[in-house]
Amino acid sequence: MATVTVEINGRPYAVGCADGQEERVRILAKQFDVHVRQVAGDVGHVGDIRLFLMAALVLADELHEVRMNAGPTPAAGSAPASDAGVAEALNAVAARIEKIAQSL
Repeated sequence: MATVTVEINGRPYAVGCADGQEERVRILAKQFDVHVRQVAGDVGHVGDIRLFLMAALVLADELHEVRMNAGPTPAAGSAPASDAGVAEALNAVAARIEKIAQSL
């Protein structure tokens, strides 16, 4: 397992990921950072956990809209390999956020 340091809202976070997924995690983190900074600009500083939660909800809403407009979803268990990589990266980020939340 590899570890990547990403910066979200000006703070570094070490994130575990599968070997070979480091660049993908960096790209995803940059996209997430854009959303976090947008939320921070809209609501001000409310703490990293709340900013992350609000940004995650914005992303979930965007994903929901894309899925609704894409038509029927593939059968369970038939997700493309790229989706599996994204899911793994998001799980690693979620685990890190949970760890940070527990330390607060």
